[in-house]
Formats: sequence, C-alpha cells, structure tokens
Amino acid sequence: MNTDESRVDVAGEPGLVSVVIPTYDRAYIIGRAIESVLQQTYRSVEVIVIDDGSTDDTRRVVEAFGPPVRYFYQTNAGVSAARNHGLRKARGEFVALLDSDDLWLPWKLEAQVQLMRSFPDVGMIWTDMVAIDSAEKVLHPAYLRVMYHAHRTVCIEEACALAGRLREFWPGAPPEVSDRPFYRGNIFSEMILGNLVHTSTVLLRRTRLTQVGGFDESLIKSGEDYEFHLHTCFYGPVGFFDAASILYRKGADDQLTAPRYMLYTARNNLATVRKWLARGQGRITLPAAVIRGHLAECCAWLASEKYVAGDYWGGRADHLRSLWLRPWQPRLWGHFAYHFLPGWIRRGVRNLRRRLSSAKQPGVGPAL
Repeated sequence: MNTDESRVDVAGEPGLVSVVIPTYDRAYIIGRAIESVLQQTYRSVEVIVIDDGSTDDTRRVVEAFGPPVRYFYQTNAGVSAARNHGLRKARGEFVALLDSDDLWLPWKLEAQVQLMRSFPDVGMIWTDMVAIDSAEKVLHPAYLRVMYHAHRTVCIEEACALAGRLREFWPGAPPEVSDRPFYRGNIFSEMILGNLVHTSTVLLRRTRLTQVGGFDESLIKSGEDYEFHLHTCFYGPVGFFDAASILYRKGADDQLTAPRYMLYTARNNLATVRKWLARGQGRITLPAAVIRGHLAECCAWLASEKYVAGDYWGGRADHLRSLWLRPWQPRLWGHFAYHFLPGWIRRGVRNLRRRLSSAKQPGVGPAL
C-alpha cells in the first residue's frame, strides 16, 4: 500500500529529470534502455536503476555506465516496491518512469519538459508508443490506442482540450513531431473506465508525485500501473502529447503483460475501479448506467480469467455479479450456463469447436 515512506520530498533539483528503472534478470537488455536515456537531447538527467533481486549479471552491466547512472539492489519484492524505492531516491524536479525492456526516442524528455514548463498546472504528461518485437522490428507505429482498450470508449480529443502543437512550445522540435497536438484536461472520471496511460511514456512533476505518494504495493504481479495513473489524475490536470516517444517491446515471456499474469491484471483492475469509485464520490461525472456497465465488464473479465485458471466456483460468482449489474447480456448468460455443465460435456463442446474451427481454415480438412 502507499505509505509515508514511499513519499518523496516536495523540493527537487530544478530542471533535473530523475529516471526510475525497475529491473529483474534483464542483464541482456537493460543496457539498451539506459543508453536510450543517456542519448536524450535533454541532458539534465539522473538514472536510478532498482534491481529487484536479480540473479544474473545486472549489477555489472548497470554499474559499468558510471555516473549519472545509480544502481540500488533490493531483495525481490515486486515492481511496485522497486519503483517506490526508486522514487525515494529521486532528486529531480521531474520524475520519469521507464521499464527495463523499453527504449526512448532521443527527443522524448525535452519535449515533455518544454510542455511541463508551458503548463505549470499539468502534473503528468504521457505519449503514444511504437510497438516493436525482440529484434526491434516495428510492429505498430502508434500502439497506445491498440493496447489500452479504454481508448475505444474514451476519446482523448473529446475528454481533453487541444492546447496547441509542439512547435508552439518548443520551436526547436524535430520536424517529424513539431506539428503533433498536445491535449490538456482533467480526466479522472474517464480513467475510471480503464487505463489510458503507458508507464514508460510518463513524465511526472515532483509536486504531483508528492500528492500521489507511490505505487500500491498490495497490487501484486500486474495492474499496479493503472491504479497509480488513476491516482495521479485524481489530483488535477494532465496532458497527452499525441506522438510516439518510446519503443515498446512486445511479446516477451518475462513481461507482466504475459498471459499467465492476466488473472492478476483482471483482479487488480476490479479492485482499483471499486476503490476509486468509493474515494472519488462527488468527483465522478459518469452516468450511473455507465458505471454499472463498466463494473459488469470488469466482473465478466475476472470471471473469464478465473475459468482459465481453473477456479470455476470463483468464476461463477463473478459471472453472477456481472449479470446482476447488467442483466441483459445474452452471450454472458450462455457462458454462465456452459460452466454449469458436467465436465465431460464441456470437453465435448470444446473439442467440437476446435474441429469446426480447423475445418474453416484454408487447406485444412479432408481432401475432396
């Protein structure tokens, strides 16, 4: 949980950006992440690497960089604890978050700092991202709205006001991003409907971070980032620069977005929504029907992940909660009934589905 120990001092070194990188057994790749920070056109940076109990060669790789890279080791406690450790070590007026397998484009920090200075009330700025594979081949040039499903419900262009183009606030901006738009607004209510922010794209003002405190360490394995960004939006305006400023490495088995972590993500997502619906009463502008519908979707997602994990009774309970919140869900009623069938019937249905699916594939099925 957020504690006073996780809070940073209000004062920070003017102009300095503290970059917090948590890592675990990524000696093979973390050097690329650090290099992408040191190659920024914005030069006033410190890099804080929190090694969350690695057993590989991470220490040697990181310490070889020397200043301004600072290395700290902790017994394995999870990504939230590692980030909070880094936040306590941060000295800058601004704090940036970077996962150890992602890469920044060289102009990222300078663009965000220029925007922060132009809008003193904005406490966080995030951006779009490019999805790449393990060989750094581009998979998608603008992946934020693809990865985060809440963007299908929330339109940033409508939830926020257009504040201008980057060239208006940074005359020396690279040509490829100088005309990209910057949006500013209060989106706490919209964030209740799901995460809109990717952590490695974020730059935070230290004063906003002091209000938030840190990451909720009770949200283990996955989903802690959503609660943190929602908490950040609770305290006032944020900004979205609509350009891809990072390369997001997609599909690695050691990522917290891997399928085996989806149960934790779904559980923590529902816990976060419930927590902030309670805490944000009087601040949330969403219609009651929209809130109930979203809670129904959260419960249905958790039910689905519990079924996959073999927790059938838990899945049925969350299925019922979803249907109670929004009874008219014919497809969900069908799924609910299916999971009350005897196991041998469910296996037969699954096998039939597989055969039908295979028969539809080109070149699959009996020769004629």
